[in-house]
Amino acid sequence: MVETSLNGRRVLALVTNYGVEQDELVVPVKKLKEQGADVTIAAQSSDAVQTLVGDKDPGQNVDPDTTIEAVDADGYDLLLLPGGTLNADTLRLDEKAVATAKAFVASGRPIAAICHGPWLLVEADVLDGKTLTSYPSLKTDIKNAGAKAWVDEPVVRCTASGFTLITSRTPKDLDDFVGGIGETLTAA
Repeated sequence: MVETSLNGRRVLALVTNYGVEQDELVVPVKKLKEQGADVTIAAQSSDAVQTLVGDKDPGQNVDPDTTIEAVDADGYDLLLLPGGTLNADTLRLDEKAVATAKAFVASGRPIAAICHGPWLLVEADVLDGKTLTSYPSLKTDIKNAGAKAWVDEPVVRCTASGFTLITSRTPKDLDDFVGGIGETLTAA
């Protein structure tokens, strides 16, 4: 992974308070901050975020910076959507989270989603013409949502349809995922 300076770049991570995959939140946040990015974690409530490991084992607690309801997404350069089955399934039912994803797309700002994270983008109906990857079980949902293609690759960076979308499959792809985020933020 190429280290880049992300000074001045602002990243917004949206999560629920239970069920986000630990490494898909903690690792990108840590690595992006180390590169100089300002990362804000917005959760559904101000309570601690209980992460999970492998969708079942308790992971570490993470304190959110704000709530999804309170955050003003306009000042952010990139939207980060970590996975975790429970997190992603709950987040896609959150109207403000869906509206936030739509706002990023409408303004042409990039979105990065890993594992089950693209479920929010399926719900937001913003995948027309996109090529992306995800956890394999989302393949049919993504195709049915109008994506051009689902591919089995560590990271996919698609610039079609007016915004950049960076996607990865699982925690094993985190280095490639964070690298794709860094490349996108430095190119912007």
